[in-house]
Amino acid sequence: MVRASARAGAAVLALMLLASAGGCGEGAARADREAPPAHGQEGRFAAPPARSLERYADELRRSYAARVTAARRWGLEKVPLLPPAPPARKPKVTTREGFEVDGHAEHGLPPVFTTVPTERKVVFLTIDDGAEKDPAFLRMMSELNIPYSAFLSDYVVKDDYDYFRRMRDRGATLNNHTLHHRVLPHLSYAAQKREICGMQDVVQKRFGTRPKLFRPPYGEYDRDTLRAAKACGIEAVPLWNAEVYVDRWEYREWDRDIHPGDIVLTHFRGKRNWDGTMSDMVRRFLKLVTDKGYAVARLEDYL
Repeated sequence: MVRASARAGAAVLALMLLASAGGCGEGAARADREAPPAHGQEGRFAAPPARSLERYADELRRSYAARVTAARRWGLEKVPLLPPAPPARKPKVTTREGFEVDGHAEHGLPPVFTTVPTERKVVFLTIDDGAEKDPAFLRMMSELNIPYSAFLSDYVVKDDYDYFRRMRDRGATLNNHTLHHRVLPHLSYAAQKREICGMQDVVQKRFGTRPKLFRPPYGEYDRDTLRAAKACGIEAVPLWNAEVYVDRWEYREWDRDIHPGDIVLTHFRGKRNWDGTMSDMVRRFLKLVTDKGYAVARLEDYL
């Protein structure tokens, strides 16, 4: 009877933790809630066998405590929401209307988009260039377990490739943002190709992978840009639908809001350029995202 009672208590605890949602202080009892998935999609935790309930509840309890501790350590009012498991079938991504170039579909050029088509309440954090190399940012993102994708330019990362190796080793994907961050439509096709393929070579040599994603500097591109990107092995060109700074947000859409599947842009910047640090920017980003019931998912899991 005692063992059965303990097992029932563990089951209740496991269910309570699964139903909990993020928040420090008075709201901390909700710390491990997922962002609501679309159409009743399953959460990331599967129900365990009855004999494993005690161990399962203990794992959830430790995860809960670690997330609350990390959120408090980094000055967050609420614990970031857990994203749903990656989709079993990735959504079909197409070029956003108005972002096409001549012959886009006919020549199979990479899609250009600002939002991933999904009904899940997730957004994707992307960070450009690589100028600021803040160790505290790496620790913060690792301890909070926030996924993000970096789009790197060699002219600002080459003084410290090791920083970005540590970033890669902590789970970030390193993508292509050209060698020298030039306005690509001002260049010839051959020069654009050197900028893009050259960065492909740098990422492969220094970090061991050849990117599939490319973001043109300033979001500026033309037909030659996409032709060159395709020739260099690029499969998709994610732009952004919102941008976050240390002190504000900016939006592409008229409603000045975030939406399911939005790609969010920021930059590797610090006190030399901002009135704050990368960690300050992340706090602003997570506050709005979490307050609106969104989780941060990994972009590459949806492409």
